[in-house]
Amino acid sequence: MRLTVAQAVVKFLANQWTERDGVEQRTIAGCFGIFGHGNVAGVGQALLQAQRTSLRTGGSDDLPYHLARNEQAMVHAAAGYARMKNRLSTMACTASIGPGSTNMLTGAALATVNRLPVLLLPSDVFATRVTAPVLQELEDPRSYDVSVNDAFRPLSKFFDRIWRPEQLASSLLAAMRVLTDPAETGAVTICLPQDVQAEAHDFPDELFRRRVWHVARPVPEPAALARAVEVIRNAEKPLIIVGGGVIYSEASAELDAFARATGIPVADTHAGKGAVSWDHPNAVGGVGSTGTPVANNLAREADVIIGIGTRYSDFTTASRTQFQNPGVTFVNINVAAFDAAKQSAVPVVADAREALAALSLDRTWDRTYTGDVAAWQETVSAAYATSQGDLPSQAEVIGAVNDAAGQRDVVVQAAGSMPGDLQLLWRARDPKQYHVEYGYSCMGFEVAGALGIKLADPGREVFALVGDGSYLMMAQEIVTAVSDNVKLIIVLVQNHGFASIGALSESLGSQRFGTSYRYRGEHDDYDGGKLPIDLAANAESLGAQVIRCRTIADLTEGLQRAREADRLTVVHIETDPLSTVPSSESWWDVPVSEVSELDSTRAAYAAYTEAKRDQRDYL
Repeated sequence: MRLTVAQAVVKFLANQWTERDGVEQRTIAGCFGIFGHGNVAGVGQALLQAQRTSLRTGGSDDLPYHLARNEQAMVHAAAGYARMKNRLSTMACTASIGPGSTNMLTGAALATVNRLPVLLLPSDVFATRVTAPVLQELEDPRSYDVSVNDAFRPLSKFFDRIWRPEQLASSLLAAMRVLTDPAETGAVTICLPQDVQAEAHDFPDELFRRRVWHVARPVPEPAALARAVEVIRNAEKPLIIVGGGVIYSEASAELDAFARATGIPVADTHAGKGAVSWDHPNAVGGVGSTGTPVANNLAREADVIIGIGTRYSDFTTASRTQFQNPGVTFVNINVAAFDAAKQSAVPVVADAREALAALSLDRTWDRTYTGDVAAWQETVSAAYATSQGDLPSQAEVIGAVNDAAGQRDVVVQAAGSMPGDLQLLWRARDPKQYHVEYGYSCMGFEVAGALGIKLADPGREVFALVGDGSYLMMAQEIVTAVSDNVKLIIVLVQNHGFASIGALSESLGSQRFGTSYRYRGEHDDYDGGKLPIDLAANAESLGAQVIRCRTIADLTEGLQRAREADRLTVVHIETDPLSTVPSSESWWDVPVSEVSELDSTRAAYAAYTEAKRDQRDYL
C-alpha cells in the first residue's frame, strides 16, 4: 500500500485495539494537535485524508482530531484521558518543529512520572539535510543527528526518530508494546522529520490490519505469595496503603473483601484515593505529609505495611519519617518489579486484583481505629463549615464542591495547596472521583486534564478546581473545550498569589517572599496593593459562561447552576490565602538555609534539623 509516512502512521494507529478481561477499546482514541510548517503537510494532511475517506466509505480508519491551543496542555489532556481509561486507551499528540514540539516536554515528564501512556509525535528537522539549518533547527557542531527533540529521550519510556520510511513499522510496533505494558508505560515519543512525514513508501498491507494488544493480569508467584501471607499473618499492627495500581487494576471489590475479612485499616495515596469509599469501615484516609492524623498515627506504629500499587513517593512516606516502628516490614504488591522491591520489601510482582483475590488469611484484627475515624470526620465537617476570616476558606470551597459532586462525578486538581487539602478533607465515593495529579504536581494541568477526563467519560460531571496561579499558567484549553462543545465545571479560586508556597515559605523562614500577586512596593518587594486582575472576565473572554460568587452560599447556588448548564461554566470565588486546615501531624523534607542573617530562617533551620532526626532507611 503506497502511503506517505504520516498517512501510514494515522492508518496504523486507527487500527490498534487494547483488550483486557474480554473488553476491547481503541488503543489510540484520537489525536490532539497544533499544526505548523513541521506537520501541517504531513500528519495534518494525513488526519484530514483519513477523516474524509472514512466519511465517504463508512470505514473505521479515521483518527478523530481535536484542535488544541497549547502543546503542553494537549499532553496533559491525553494523560487525563489515559488515567480515566485505566491506562487501556490514550491519545496521540502532534506538534510542529521546534517550540511546538518542545512545549510537549513538560507533558511527557508528567506522563512518565505518573506511569500514564501518551503517544507524542513531535516534528523534526529535515532528514535529507538539503536546506539545513532550517527554521527552528538547533545546530550542534558535534553531530548532525541531534535535534531539540533529543530532550525527549530521558522523559520517554520509548524514543525513536524515523529517518527512513522503512524504519516506521518496527518503531510503531515497539511504541504499542510500551503503551500497553502496565509496568513499563509512560510517554512514548516517535519523532517525525518533516520531509519524511510527506515521503511516500510501499508499506506492507499487514501493517494496517486490525491488531489487538492484550493487557495481561500477572498472577502472583506462589512462593512469593506464601512469604507475604506469612509476614502479614504474624503482624500485630498491619496497615494497607493503597496506590493508583489498585484503581488501574479495577481491584476495588477485591480490596473491599480483603479489608472487611481481615479488619486491616486502609490508607490511601493521592493516586489511590477512592479505591474504597471514604465511609468504608476500614478507611482511615490519606497517609503521609498531607494525610489524616488517623492514618499517620497508624502508620507510625505499624509493624507491617502492605503497599498495593504504590510507588512510595516522599509525600506518602513523609520523607521517610512516617514508619517509625523499629521492626517495620513492608509487603509490596505491584505489577512493576521496581516498585515491588522498594523499602526492602517482601515483593509480590502481580496485578493488584489477582494478588488480592489470592491473598488468604486465617486471622482478623480488631478495628480499634473506628473511634478515631469518627472523631476525624467531625473535624472535617467543622472545616467545611467554618470561615476563619472575612473571605471564605479554601476548606469551605472544597466542602461545597464535595457536596455538589455526585457519586460518579470527578474532581481534578494538581498543584498548590489544594492537593494537600483535598487528600486531607475530600470524601471520595467512587474509584474515579478523585483525579489529583500529584506525581509531577504540574501547575496548569487542571483545565487540560479535565478536558481529557470528560472526553474519556462524558457521562460524568467534571469539576476542575484551579487556583489563580495555575489558571494564569495554562487556561487556554477552555477554548478547546468550548469549540468541541465539551462541558466542564471550572471552580476558579482567586487568592492573589501562591497560597501553598506562601505557607511553605513562611514555615521555612522566608516570610512569604515572592508569593503574592501584588504591586512592587517601596522596599522593592511585591508588598504593595493587590493587582486589579479579573480572572472571571478573562475566562468569559475565552468563551466560558461565568458565575461570580462572594460567599459559600453563592458558591453552592453557582455550582448547582453550573451542573444544570449545558456548556462550560467557570465558577469564580475569592478566598482567604491565610486560611488553614487541620494538621496532618506529619512532615515533608524541604531543606532550610543552614546559615542566615534572618531570625526567622535560623528558627526554621532549628526545627528542620529536629525533624530530620526521624528520617530512616528501610533496610
